[in-house]
Amino acid sequence: MPLDLEARKPLKLCVLKFGSSVLQKPDDYARAAHEIYRHTRGGEKVVAVVSALQGETDALFGVGHTVGQNCSDRLMARLVRCGEIKSAALMGLALQRSGIPSAVLDPHEMGLKADGEPLDANLTGLDADRVLSHFESADVIVAPGFFGEGVEGPVTLGRGGTDLTAVEFAHWLGADRVRLIKDVDGVYTDDPARNPEAVRLDQLDYDEAAKVSRGLVQEKAIFRARDNRVVIEVAALGRPFATRIGAVKRRAGPVPNTGRLRVAVLGHGAVGAGVCSHLLAHPGRFELAPVLVRDPDKHARAVGDTVLSFTDDPADALANTPDIVVETMGGTGFARSLSQSVLRDGSHLVSANKAVVALDIDRLQELARQQGRQLRYSAAVGGGVPILELIDLLAANDTVLSVEGVMNGTCNFIFGQLRAGARLADAIAEAQRLGFAEADPSTDVDGLDAADKLAIIVRHAFGVTLAPDRIPCESLNDLDHHRIRAVNEEGLVFKQVARCTVSPEGQVEARVDIEALDPAHPLAGLVNEGNGFLVRLPHRTIAVHGKGAGRWPTAEAVFADIMDIQRAYLAGNAETSPVPENPLSHIRRISTGSVA
Repeated sequence: MPLDLEARKPLKLCVLKFGSSVLQKPDDYARAAHEIYRHTRGGEKVVAVVSALQGETDALFGVGHTVGQNCSDRLMARLVRCGEIKSAALMGLALQRSGIPSAVLDPHEMGLKADGEPLDANLTGLDADRVLSHFESADVIVAPGFFGEGVEGPVTLGRGGTDLTAVEFAHWLGADRVRLIKDVDGVYTDDPARNPEAVRLDQLDYDEAAKVSRGLVQEKAIFRARDNRVVIEVAALGRPFATRIGAVKRRAGPVPNTGRLRVAVLGHGAVGAGVCSHLLAHPGRFELAPVLVRDPDKHARAVGDTVLSFTDDPADALANTPDIVVETMGGTGFARSLSQSVLRDGSHLVSANKAVVALDIDRLQELARQQGRQLRYSAAVGGGVPILELIDLLAANDTVLSVEGVMNGTCNFIFGQLRAGARLADAIAEAQRLGFAEADPSTDVDGLDAADKLAIIVRHAFGVTLAPDRIPCESLNDLDHHRIRAVNEEGLVFKQVARCTVSPEGQVEARVDIEALDPAHPLAGLVNEGNGFLVRLPHRTIAVHGKGAGRWPTAEAVFADIMDIQRAYLAGNAETSPVPENPLSHIRRISTGSVA
């Protein structure tokens, strides 16, 4: 079934704005990427509008005045916009490292027009079709805030102008939400850093927001939101609540709980090391227990300025029952028994182990239910590609008929070698040399890795438990040189395709095959660690792709699971804010002006 053009339109569209209060140093782009990723894996496309790094705009004004002295405002605007251009590129690099498909666009590439004084202009228009077209291949569009293209060149939007950029984007693109990410978790009646009695507000109207949020949200942005009936959300990175600014009555809201969660990481390979790096970047939220490894002496003990502790004793790693246990060891021996025991002992479990989840999903979910704990395994399928979340989102509102995908990077690499003329044995050897394949590549080559992932997909798509060993698999070793040559001569592309379907009678079929695809097929262009999936519904097919392996994409998915659990702790038993923090929430389009 060909992709429906309607599928190219975002299921939901969110504008996220990151200001200099949260982009204080280059490391903060990774934290912003976490925030973006949890929205994209919840089914939203994202426009990320960024400010310059903290202090950079002031520095550019300073050097401009030093060099130009009484130079024109028009030249000064051309200079100071460079902070936002640099910031957008850095955000794009952080997203690329995490494997999140994205595009970085400058104002002239979006038709973003502005008019007015060079250092205090207003935005006047946007080529929405041109911007939205980039969502055909990207999940995130990164745009610099603070400036637009005037008749005589770039002009800036005044202090706090990135807020205005975000509000105007939400209006012109018909976004479902605009969320301003600040260094506080909403609007307070006073500065909470100075006044501990300050009250956090769940919602307030535009006029009051212009008074009490002075310095937090640009006044011009608030009034433009009011004029265009755009509802603004003000929130902090990774927090469970937000403040809504709209045509609403003032209402106070809950304040999140505080306290750190103790996390035990089992395994310190590529993924485990990436997860540890993310955890150590949030010392106020997490306390990291000694990391469980086979040989502590072989592991580096420093991550940045922080010293890591390692142990080969599970009792040491799991002492005092950690709040969250992260399993990145792999295999089905020790990891399998340990996964069950940590849930039984009362810890939440976050796993990247597709083999264990595929084998024991019913038992693990039952243990989690009995203990009132969470079992999360987003990274087990697709690495950083949020396929399980997409299936859950679609299945809740429609009928999933089939899922097919390319989900093994080792086979992708081998097929690329075959297309270049290599013999199969040589292609496998090269994959081993470069680290794409293990010393024993049979799990990948024989389709067993894909079968594990497909069994998990079947559970999410159809609610059926299917043992991986019941899924027929075609091995790359079954390919002969005649078939390889014929496919190459026809200009087709070999892929290992895992597919599951359900009949009208509810019968589920699943298999892993070697298929020759037309180069125009949506899965044909995936290479190396690239993963891609097609989810077929009665009236359309949804496509999703990204990096399915590697330290940072997989660690991103694991850390997103950890942050979901952490936000639940922060919310505690308090009544949640009416502002839908969870991207999966059913929310009214903000362009209607309707407010719950």
